[in-house]
Amino acid sequence: MAEFVNLEVSDGIGTIRLDRPPMNALNRQVQEEIRAAARAATIDSSVKAVIVYGGEKVFAAGADIKEMVELSPAQMTDIIGDLQSALGSVSEIPKPVVAAITGYALGGGLEVALSADLRIAGDNAKLGVPEVLLGVIPGGGGTQRLARLVGPSKAKDLVFTGRFVGAEEALRIGLVDEVVAPDEVYNAARKWASQFTKGASRALAAAKASIDQGLDTDLHTGLKIEAQQFAALFATKDRTIGMESFIANGPGKADFTGE
Repeated sequence: MAEFVNLEVSDGIGTIRLDRPPMNALNRQVQEEIRAAARAATIDSSVKAVIVYGGEKVFAAGADIKEMVELSPAQMTDIIGDLQSALGSVSEIPKPVVAAITGYALGGGLEVALSADLRIAGDNAKLGVPEVLLGVIPGGGGTQRLARLVGPSKAKDLVFTGRFVGAEEALRIGLVDEVVAPDEVYNAARKWASQFTKGASRALAAAKASIDQGLDTDLHTGLKIEAQQFAALFATKDRTIGMESFIANGPGKADFTGE
């Protein structure tokens, strides 16, 4: 087992649990353990959906600044790619992923949450990218994923000011998708993830790839990506099971195998 980040699996749901008290600061070890947990969730066929969770009090309060303060430009140039890919590794999991956010999700912590497909926050959550207050900018994907999620003007407001937003404002601008009581965050995330434990895993992966890859290109190319993903699913057992079940019994009754 890793020291600070582990994948816990139950009932088809994998929970990537951040556990570096008191604030889950994302030092390089934690970053690499996130990458390893994301990879483990990817290759474990029993995992059908994933929750990223920092515990009852805090999601993650950003990178470990003490680890960065003495770095030279050359040193940061050498490691920034690793930082981006580690914090963004959650986005590479080809399964539905939800971030369950309690307390602070700041800087690198928010960048991890932005890499999920959905974000559920407690009403006590505080989210932000305060790097400008340190004389830098978000470097773990924040300028790109945030702008794609909430739009460039709202992203610029958050990045330029470094201000924190509460849960209700985060919901209003689309930064999070649901707000619940803090002690219900994990349960709400499990409820969402549980929808997919009996789902057509390859179709879900194709849907995620089509949307994510399509967002990075023009409409014409995106439609080609969708067409390729759609056609490829005709080689899967689940496509046959799903269509035959629909003809025989109507929608929503297929018993998928994930193959």
